[in-house]
Amino acid sequence: MKPIRIALTKGRLEKDTVALFESLGYDCSQLHNKGRKLILPVPDAGLEIVLAKAADVITYVEHGVCDMGVVGKDTIMEYGGSFFETTDLGFGRCKFAVAGKKGQKENLYTGYQVKTIATKYPNVTRHFFAGKDMDVRIVKIEGSVELAPLLGLADAIVDIVETGATLRENGLEVYEDVAQISARLIVNTVSMKLYRQRIEEIISRMEAAIAKKGAE
Repeated sequence: MKPIRIALTKGRLEKDTVALFESLGYDCSQLHNKGRKLILPVPDAGLEIVLAKAADVITYVEHGVCDMGVVGKDTIMEYGGSFFETTDLGFGRCKFAVAGKKGQKENLYTGYQVKTIATKYPNVTRHFFAGKDMDVRIVKIEGSVELAPLLGLADAIVDIVETGATLRENGLEVYEDVAQISARLIVNTVSMKLYRQRIEEIISRMEAAIAKKGAE
């Protein structure tokens, strides 16, 4: 029987998903001793795990080379795609927020001058400010977005905020929340038709484990 192939976002979401699988009794020993391998079996569960970057998880699931995927809601919001988003896995919680220099929030929302927003997430940023009928100039940053307002490049930033410690340590503050984020389970549309029973069983077991953990 062909294993169900699940793409996991490398890093913290990978570790949290492996912990979830282990709570279901799956043998994830090969995932703990993976070395440089990127495709690893979980034979007792009939699964095959693919380790990938967040945006690539969506690509692999959308194109059908992976049946399922675990990816942050932030990546889904930024890149979109054609797939089923079935489950909020409850871990990897953080938020998108608008932030800038302390005490300068009003400057962002007043005046007629076009404001400049620095971000790693231009699509999320564009959609958010369009919803506020604000015309903004977006500058894409790959590294530490917090630098942009400090260097005078941007009036504010849109970024992922977990504790807010990095903002505070650099004299910045959250102006406004954009969206709550957590890890999501996604499924290829064709795979859901071909392997519906097996995929729904995996989903229901994962959801039951999440509910049990939440009740503890």
